[in-house]
This record gives sequence, C-alpha cells and structure tokens, in this order.
Amino acid sequence: VQLQASGGGLVQAGGSLRLSCAASGRTFSRYIMGWFRQAPGKEREFVAAISWNSRSTSSYSISVKDRFTISRDNTKNTVFLQMNSLKPEDTAVYYCATPRGMYGTIATTPAGYDSWGQGTLVTVSS
Repeated sequence: VQLQASGGGLVQAGGSLRLSCAASGRTFSRYIMGWFRQAPGKEREFVAAISWNSRSTSSYSISVKDRFTISRDNTKNTVFLQMNSLKPEDTAVYYCATPRGMYGTIATTPAGYDSWGQGTLVTVSS
C-alpha cells in the first residue's frame, strides 16, 4: 500500500487546516486508517484513527479530542483530518498510517501500524 499525505502548512493559533491522505494499492475500505504526529525531539504520538466499517468508529488522543475530526471517503480512497482551534503545541510532522491486516480494532500506538505516508508539516504560530 502507498500513502500520500498532504495539506500541511503554516497557520496562526486558533486557525484550521485539513489534512488528506490518499491510499493506493489495496482495498481501502477494509483497513483502519490512522494519523500520528512527531514534533522535533519527541516521539511519534497517536492523534486519531478511524475504523474500516460502515459506522466508521473513531478514536482520538486526549490532546486533540473535540478539536480534530477524522473522516474517510472510501469512494476516493482518502482519509482526512480536520484540525480546528489549532495551538502552537500542535506543531509537528503529521503522518497517516494503516495496519497490515484487514478489519480489526483500532490501535493507538505506532507499533499497531505497518505502512506510513511521507508526512506533512503543520506549523502553528502563536
């Protein structure tokens, strides 16, 4: 599977950005999709993930819950991350990721994902 993330950029605190991740190479609708981020000098951390099923169950880290929304369009093989009320501490490289296995339950650690996009930089100025 190939993942291509886009949509990052520079935004002022309180602003919004929408990240996209286009997937190719397998049946998109059968796989969980996740977003992680990594700030300079810090470990990669979970941001959000969305299940494969028709209800699209989602999970969020505490730090972004109620500000970020993950969604997917299975007709376009794309997962989105809508980020609102951005804070300087949201500054990081954002990665989309997906596990090797179909279906399953959402994992919230990097070890639960096998394929990664190239990352897109989000910078939030104060």
